Amino acid sequence: MSKYKIKTPKKIEDAVVETYKKIENNVVNTYKKIENGAVDAYKKVENSFVDKFLEKCEGGEQIEK
Repeated sequence: MSKYKIKTPKKIEDAVVETYKKIENNVVNTYKKIENGAVDAYKKVENSFVDKFLEKCEGGEQIEK
């Protein structure tokens, strides 16, 4: 039968910190993907609206009221 001993607190702490960092990185990366997707989708809607309903004024032209 194998022999076992209790891990030292430092080893346990290192394992917990390493696991926490992995989880933290995954959460941050997932959030960034969601945020970028939402921003890209908004930009598509915004650009579509601008292209459909607005036109750029040249020089001193005024916007019609």
